[in-house]
Amino acid sequence: MRDLFEIPEDVAYLNCAYMAPQLRAVTRAGIEGVARKESPWQIGAEDFFAPAENLRSLFASIIGGDADGVALTPGVSYGASVAAANLPVGRGRSVVVVEEQFPSNFYPWRESVTRDGGEMRTVARPGVGGWTAAVLDRVDRSTAVVAVPLCHWTDGSRLDVAAIGEAARSVGAALVVDGSQGIGVVPFDVSVVQPDFVVTVGYKWLLGPYTSGYLWAAPHRRQGTPIEHGWMTREKAEDFASLALYRDGYRDGARRYDMGEFGNFVAIPMLAAGIQQVQEWGLEAIASGIGKLTSRIAEVARRRGFTVPDAETAAPHIIGLRMPGGAPDGLAAELGDRGIFVSVRGDSVRISPHLYNTDEDVDRLLAAL
Repeated sequence: MRDLFEIPEDVAYLNCAYMAPQLRAVTRAGIEGVARKESPWQIGAEDFFAPAENLRSLFASIIGGDADGVALTPGVSYGASVAAANLPVGRGRSVVVVEEQFPSNFYPWRESVTRDGGEMRTVARPGVGGWTAAVLDRVDRSTAVVAVPLCHWTDGSRLDVAAIGEAARSVGAALVVDGSQGIGVVPFDVSVVQPDFVVTVGYKWLLGPYTSGYLWAAPHRRQGTPIEHGWMTREKAEDFASLALYRDGYRDGARRYDMGEFGNFVAIPMLAAGIQQVQEWGLEAIASGIGKLTSRIAEVARRRGFTVPDAETAAPHIIGLRMPGGAPDGLAAELGDRGIFVSVRGDSVRISPHLYNTDEDVDRLLAAL
């Protein structure tokens, strides 16, 4: 699929978990969107809303949800802040997170427990058995919220969020899932997982532009309080002539949680083009194609003495290699000088290919390491 992207032959970009390179189709959509603003007299009231509704439906189809549950956000921290604002923790109760969780799904909860008199309960990185068992061991009657990722951002080790969600519900706790490092690759169905909120970004595995994100709220979480109070989220917002007739009600579903100016004429078409390509490939094909590359990397890395996540708990699209003594200083920069792009996250060399990568890319990486 390399020809669909603008990636030079001498670049081995194995860093999609950092930021996806832009599809040529996404770039074209953005250019067309920029050009539209040259003629604002051709932009009508419906253009503020209709493309966004299409995008809601596209995202909902990726997670097995409904468009009414989708809010458009600028990123995970915004969506997690909405969730935290609507899931009070309570004095003496806890929010369960995993060690070294990405900050966007940590800071809002730390603020929440500080405000409410609760506590953060951090699950230590497990030695044996994987994250799921470790998280389940920390969920009890004092748990108010379990806020976890689909897979850990440093090394791709997966969590069984369906099992975690079942445990959370059994003690009356809410489940908030950060799908940033999984949605767009691994199957994820809200009807199976039954989360209270899902938050994710658009610029990684969904192949869209930066400053983009999504929130999905369960039906019983769609009547909450937004963190922003703009005109576009209110009922009858499409009627520009009556906007000064201030209204208390909101547009249907989770639209009340939308960010201001969500109907971005440039970003919305780009985000839609990215998801449409994901749909065209299909999640199973994406995971299988990437998994062939990461499996090969894992096999060679183990032989060379790297510590690699267990195959049973590893995601197919992200692999974290740990070296004895940790990654050397400047490793990512040294590889970048050779045209090979990965990330160092914590003590892990994180490698995250996509369908634009080739066996030759992997050969170059392994030789350089």
